[in-house]
Amino acid sequence: MDFGFIFSSAASEIFSPTTAAYALAALGLAVHFGFSGLLNFGQAGFMAVGAYGFAISTLTFHVPFFVGLLIAVVASSIFALLLGIPTLRLRADYLAIVTIASAEIVRYIVTTNQLTSVTGSANGLAAFEGGFYSMNPFPAGSYLGMNNRDFFIRVVGWGLVIVCCALVWLLMRSPWGRVLKGIREDENAVRSLGKNVYAYKMQALIIGGVLGALAGMIFTLPRGAIQPANYGTELTFFLYTCLLLGGLGTVLGPVVGAMIFWVVLSLTQGILFGLIESGAVTWLNTVQAGQLRFILVGVALMLLMIFRPQGVFGNKKELAFA
Repeated sequence: MDFGFIFSSAASEIFSPTTAAYALAALGLAVHFGFSGLLNFGQAGFMAVGAYGFAISTLTFHVPFFVGLLIAVVASSIFALLLGIPTLRLRADYLAIVTIASAEIVRYIVTTNQLTSVTGSANGLAAFEGGFYSMNPFPAGSYLGMNNRDFFIRVVGWGLVIVCCALVWLLMRSPWGRVLKGIREDENAVRSLGKNVYAYKMQALIIGGVLGALAGMIFTLPRGAIQPANYGTELTFFLYTCLLLGGLGTVLGPVVGAMIFWVVLSLTQGILFGLIESGAVTWLNTVQAGQLRFILVGVALMLLMIFRPQGVFGNKKELAFA
């Protein structure tokens, strides 16, 4: 078993585009749940809306990249409004029910056979990334062991993570952010001070949803294809795992949590596959090993919740509202 290859493969996940996408989406959940107390179980739906909004506008209407990006952002904002208008005046569990159902509705809509010409149905969409890579300023060659396309998407993805983290940090240090934290702790007290709690919740839902839409785009661009199966309910729970690993009410927590999540997944898969290939483990096949690694991550998360429930960067004061 080549431990050097296993560890190098796991380390490469730290700055992969997928990790950047998870970091962005988990940051959106931090705005929703960590800072505002909004229990959103449909972040996968926001990612799907962003990815399909960009891909459909590019393939069907042949719009430039930045117009497609704007359409994805607007589509996610409209999606947030549709979710928030009937639920944000009610208890938090209503938002949880509506968001998890809406994410599944989005996934089933894009797999409808009647929309195959637009959404690609179960096969998804492909070949929509040309406009993005046409802006690549790096000439053909090797960059830190990567080709220019892989290096470009990493620069863009992690540059976007840095910019969004800075914006969220500034927002949460502003009076607006302090009101959000007050709503998380006791929205009745904030309402008694004359603040429009409904409007603040809606704004937070839209901002977190836009971060999810951007994450959906970064998630699909390296692959050059969208598969609706990738936006199932389990994706949202993986994002919550990243959020809990790093810390709920933090800005850097979701980023570090996404890194830890993907490194641990890659490391456990590499070790399990290596043990199977070497014959040290005969009672397990590679398909079962792929499922077992999620079980191991779940056990690790349980231990984290027992011994450090505030996450890597969090503090126990942030758990008071949970």
